[in-house]
Amino acid sequence: MGENLRTPIVCVMGHVDHGKTSLLDKIRGTTIAEGEAGRITQHIGATEVPLDVVKHVCGPIFKGDTKVPGLLFIDTPGHRAFTTLRARGGALADLAILVVDVNEGFQPQTIEAVEILKRFKTPFIVAGNKIDRVPGWSPQTGKPFILSFPEQTGFAQTGLDEKIYVLIGKLYEMGFSSDRYDRVRDFQRNIGVVPVSAKTGEGIPDLLMILMGLAKKFLEKDLEYRATGPGTGTVLEVKEEVGLGTTLDVILYDGELKVGDTIVVGSRGAPIVTKIRALLKPRPLSEIRSEEKFKQVKKVVAASGIKIAAPSLEGALAGSQIRVATDNIQEISDVIRSEIDAVRIETESNGILIKSDTIGSLEALVNELKKENIAIHRADIGDISKRDVAEVKTIKDPLFSVILGFEVDVLPDAKEELMGSDVKLFNNNVIYRLIEDYKTWVTEQKQLNEKKRYETIIKPGRFIIMPDCTFRQSKPAVVGVRILGGLIKTNLEVMKDDGSIVGLIKGIQENNENISEVGVGKEVAMAIDGPTVGRQIKEGDTLYIDIPEKHAKIAEQELFASMKVEDKETLMAFMVIKRKGNPFWGK
Repeated sequence: MGENLRTPIVCVMGHVDHGKTSLLDKIRGTTIAEGEAGRITQHIGATEVPLDVVKHVCGPIFKGDTKVPGLLFIDTPGHRAFTTLRARGGALADLAILVVDVNEGFQPQTIEAVEILKRFKTPFIVAGNKIDRVPGWSPQTGKPFILSFPEQTGFAQTGLDEKIYVLIGKLYEMGFSSDRYDRVRDFQRNIGVVPVSAKTGEGIPDLLMILMGLAKKFLEKDLEYRATGPGTGTVLEVKEEVGLGTTLDVILYDGELKVGDTIVVGSRGAPIVTKIRALLKPRPLSEIRSEEKFKQVKKVVAASGIKIAAPSLEGALAGSQIRVATDNIQEISDVIRSEIDAVRIETESNGILIKSDTIGSLEALVNELKKENIAIHRADIGDISKRDVAEVKTIKDPLFSVILGFEVDVLPDAKEELMGSDVKLFNNNVIYRLIEDYKTWVTEQKQLNEKKRYETIIKPGRFIIMPDCTFRQSKPAVVGVRILGGLIKTNLEVMKDDGSIVGLIKGIQENNENISEVGVGKEVAMAIDGPTVGRQIKEGDTLYIDIPEKHAKIAEQELFASMKVEDKETLMAFMVIKRKGNPFWGK
């Protein structure tokens, strides 16, 4: 490995369908086509592109010397690799490529990826993909962008630049200064945007060249690599393999692993301590006829992707550290356990329950929820179980009777438990979408509750007895009234402006039809049981609906803002009457 520098680990991130996989396939494909098969090494969950291949693909645009031995591309889908792959409290990836479709621009997962990159302070470049779809673009297969751009028409050049400026604007909004890569002087201060086409291979030489430059600038001092010594890696995935049982797909980023080594790996309970039975690598493409997918190796050195077969791996957690232990098993176990416990949350307090697929994604989800001040009752790793649903059922506050699941399944018995329960489940594979969905639902629930409350409380109401409209003097008095404010219903008590109660509304008629309620501006006949017209009430009087103190308090303190002007005025006039004798009434 030359100067003891390990291969930099590059993570490819971006929105679904924006071309992450095609870009990786193209890098692999171009490089395999350029050299004889076997020069590119397939790893588990990663592809290694050595320096000589990078130089070959870049051709005339490769300049300068570098001690970096090549690039190791992580090819796990999307940001999952990023949140899963953590090392020493930071991100495992040394560099990242953010793939964005230049025609569609930033999408929710693009934004999520940038947030993650920002949090881990990872140097990255933007691959502005699908330039072959820019109107008028004439594709130049495999050519460096820097050489194909001058050959395009002015129309196509302007079209592409406009799309690139949209990306630059979006990055600026998120706190990054960026430009098209050939206009960037200092890659430590500015993010380079590299126009590429994963379909035609155009721009891929530029992408590889900039990555090598970044590795040199940012990383040569950090890539000091130990070829010997106990290995440290991160678990990418826990997988069942026929004939091997439970295996771990691991990215080894430091030291070495050997068959027979004792390893410690995180689980939900105490860390698992076991011995490596086999180390497996994918077979090269040239051996595709072989029956077995993997070939066994005795030893592997960082940085690389490897499959580990060992006993007792069933409970291992994706995202956990994996370390070789010699005589310090307890010490390593404590470190690994504390890392997992630092992310899991269990509180007594009210809040929502969250489940996620890996330690890294759980950490990202918890961070985002804390930013939004959303209370968490429990945060854990794994699929949604019957126990989770049963636990949430006991939470009193309906707004917290909620489970948020990120990239997890709902187990069959949990589905049964959910049926007919009030527990609300949100499941999504975009953290921001998950949180948005929950917040939208909370707003809707609050509005519904407000509406229910509003429907059950007695509203303010005010009406005037019209002149020459007495149809009956008493038992009950029947008079013509005009509604001045609020809502008038039957069976409510009527109050005068001196605060005295005069009777009960027995009926309301409009056009000789009985109605149960009537609003502002209407003129109706009203039957009031209790008073006699000419004594307790008379024509021209303004009368009020008497509201219980508790209802008046809710109306004034919680519902006032959403009331109509006439209703507000009616309530205020009513409160003045009530507070004449008692200034603190309804407060």
